[in-house]
Amino acid sequence: MKKILFLAASLFVASFAFLSCDDEETYAEQKEREARQIKDWLADNHISVISMSEFLKDSVTDTTLNEYVLFEDNGVYMQIVNRGGARLIESGETWYISARYEEIYIPNGELMSLNKYDDEPDVFYIERDGGNYSASFISGVMYNQYANSYGNASIPNAWLMPFPYIMPGMLDDAAKVRLIVPHNQGTQRAATSVYPTFYEISITTKDSKVIEDGND
Repeated sequence: MKKILFLAASLFVASFAFLSCDDEETYAEQKEREARQIKDWLADNHISVISMSEFLKDSVTDTTLNEYVLFEDNGVYMQIVNRGGARLIESGETWYISARYEEIYIPNGELMSLNKYDDEPDVFYIERDGGNYSASFISGVMYNQYANSYGNASIPNAWLMPFPYIMPGMLDDAAKVRLIVPHNQGTQRAATSVYPTFYEISITTKDSKVIEDGND
């Protein structure tokens, strides 16, 4: 019950922050504000940013240095805490994924949602077709909070970005990533209200075997 009340209070604070934005602010001004908020988050959390070319040398972000790689084409920052102990998803496969996460509203550091302590994780499937990845929520907190509200079960684009580099398996082989996500790579709510979010996500495969070609 305490967890529910805390989450409800956090959501209220975040919702109030969304509504407090200046209605007269232009989209360009909103993006400038968001860029400042992300810059402040990087500084406040002592984050060391590395380039994609540096990252691709070994596909590792050094957590002792608090390294994040910047995807310059869309502004997402990613830290791989643990790649996992299984293998990469291959083209033509569909995997069913379990995810435990927390979502933080970067402008004020408030917790927006989480399922770390719930009985059930969020579940989604992800498909790879060559270099393209697509995914949709099946169930969970993110599904109930965003997919149902906005009529779209697709996961945030930023959640797909670790999959070319991580190898999630069952619990002992879980992958873990952290993401700093600008509005246009996040949820529909973030895109509409123009705010950045932070995610920490632990990722496992839902079953001991991946599901290929969409069939059990």
